[in-house]
Amino acid sequence: MSHNSVPHFHNDQGVDRIEIGAREFQCIGALPPFDHPHIFLDMGSENEIVCPYCSTHYVYSARLTAGTSDPAFAAYTPQASLSETG
Repeated sequence: MSHNSVPHFHNDQGVDRIEIGAREFQCIGALPPFDHPHIFLDMGSENEIVCPYCSTHYVYSARLTAGTSDPAFAAYTPQASLSETG
């Protein structure tokens, strides 16, 4: 089974803006089980994007590495489901 290498981010604390180290990522809204559909977002050549589901404002920051964020709580690592592991 393939492994997902696309970073995931959430805004469980409702901050105004999240800086991230990726231009392509998935927004999940809040932490499960209160998440919205995991939507793939691509900034393209832009430096910011707003999630159409939760209105989180994401801003690309070259100082951050892929999968990291500022504030740090916004980076999310999905857990493998039983169907993926067994």
